[in-house]
Amino acid sequence: MTPDNIVLALLNSRPVIEGTSQDALADDAEGRRWLSAHGGRGSEGELRFTRRARDLLDRVVRGTARAPALAEVVAHAHKVPHLDGDGLRWELVVDEDERFAVEVILAWDELRRGAPGRLRACANPECTLFLLDRSHANRARWCSMAICGNRMKARRHHERTRTAGG
Repeated sequence: MTPDNIVLALLNSRPVIEGTSQDALADDAEGRRWLSAHGGRGSEGELRFTRRARDLLDRVVRGTARAPALAEVVAHAHKVPHLDGDGLRWELVVDEDERFAVEVILAWDELRRGAPGRLRACANPECTLFLLDRSHANRARWCSMAICGNRMKARRHHERTRTAGG
């Protein structure tokens, strides 16, 4: 899974399905399985730390918190340089229960810098998902055109025809 995709996977781990909020990390056993399937270790400590990181990242991407709110997630992490015949590489040094969440935050920061404004919440107010706009025009609004886009367009059409009809 690419770094961009793991950021989206974590942010989108709380979907609303048929009007009911779901949370892939809410149940301890399910949350540990989710982490293992997405590159984590699946430990209880990792799950607790990842839940907190997801909540903070969600708020930052939605714009209800600023990036410094993520400081607590990366506070104990640092990178150590290693030089060899192949050049420079950086090793992330962090507690193993914090590694997955820290790697997600680092991937988010790289995405934010490399593709500013492209990671955003779906424009459907009833949807909790995020999208990464890879379009040339950077005008995508929906997590899924087939689901949220069509719903919102149909709703606007219905409102226009109802208003026009009196």
